[in-house]
Amino acid sequence: MLVLYGLLIIGLFLVLIWSKRVPVMIALVMTPVLVAVIAGFSVADIGTFALSGIRQVAPTAVLLMFAVLYFSIMLDSGLFDPVIKTVLKLVKGDPLKVVIGTALLTMLVHLDGDGTATFMIVITAFLPIYKALKMSKLVLAGIVALSVGPIHLVPWSGTSARALSVFEASSAQLFVPNLPAIGAGILWVLFVAWYWGRAEKRRLGVLDFSYTFGEDFSKDKRLLRRPKLVLVNAVLTVTVIVLLTLEIVPSSVLFVLASLLVLQINYPKLQEQKMVLSRHGNNIFMVVSMIFAAGVFSGILTNGGMTEAMATSLVSGMKSENSGLLVLLTAITSMPASIIFTPDAYYFGVLPIIKESASQLNIDAVQFGRAALLGQMTVGFPLSPLTASTFLLIGMAEVDLGDHQKHTFFWAWGTTLVMTLVAILTGSIFL
Repeated sequence: MLVLYGLLIIGLFLVLIWSKRVPVMIALVMTPVLVAVIAGFSVADIGTFALSGIRQVAPTAVLLMFAVLYFSIMLDSGLFDPVIKTVLKLVKGDPLKVVIGTALLTMLVHLDGDGTATFMIVITAFLPIYKALKMSKLVLAGIVALSVGPIHLVPWSGTSARALSVFEASSAQLFVPNLPAIGAGILWVLFVAWYWGRAEKRRLGVLDFSYTFGEDFSKDKRLLRRPKLVLVNAVLTVTVIVLLTLEIVPSSVLFVLASLLVLQINYPKLQEQKMVLSRHGNNIFMVVSMIFAAGVFSGILTNGGMTEAMATSLVSGMKSENSGLLVLLTAITSMPASIIFTPDAYYFGVLPIIKESASQLNIDAVQFGRAALLGQMTVGFPLSPLTASTFLLIGMAEVDLGDHQKHTFFWAWGTTLVMTLVAILTGSIFL
């Protein structure tokens, strides 16, 4: 029954947000609570489950709260103005070039394997451009989400680290055989960027673009610009990104200190600081509140035993099929599984069971790690309601989660299917 209750939570949640019957935050909290009551859990148990989930996401919520503040200050101060002006000059009002450029920059920035930093940098730089050209913000969120997918298979990403740990394998065993598949995934994403960009170009028909960046700025926005501090802000931002990559300081602490430092440097007057904080308070609240709501959602699913039950059921269903297709099923279900399982639940809950099943069937176990990485919380993480970075992405891009999923889901699954096909053809996984 726990399997049915778990699936009911996931299914009801998706129906509610896709139909827009209730806000995402309410769906995240009320859906698991109501189903848990129906399942017979006591109020005390439900509270314990939810609190456990909230505690787990608290550090991430702190990180995103101050990271959003940091990059909002950088945007207000004008750090990205030279980049935006250059891009506008290069694209000359061509949406096709903008979308392809978004994809390429996202892939380049995401080589560090950190989705949160990638979303903050790329969305901050490109959102003003999409607004200036009147392009769809769903295209922006979608192409950024797709572009991080194949790159997220790098060995130093959090997802790959989990797989490496479970299979006690080296990056040469898990990452290198998937390189051709990763290349195919990148080409697929660039094709989607071309396709979406061409559609935007046809819809808007913007060829002669005479917009001058900054001409429509409000008085307050102009007052917040700090052109004399661009170099200082650039040095500070590069330093933050380097420290973030090296993990010398906990990321949440790093952004707390960095955001308050740049606030004081750029806006030393108390009245200016109040203006900046009030400008971005609503956006920060929405992102952080979504994180805590997602904590309730995942806390009840996980601590209520539903995630474990679904994991066992998933593997049992695979075992009942032709054993030679087990790895194929792992690969093609990996991306949709991101909607159901957190990365920890999948890689430390589902994969060990699959690994044991493979050993019993005398199948090479490591290839299941390669198969899982073709989608589960790599291609799938920017669409999952179970990851904090998804809410950062949609919050900064100013789009709805349901709209984002409907717009991008099947294209993202296409990435996994293309990579799966190439992985089979190149021997990374075999039937």
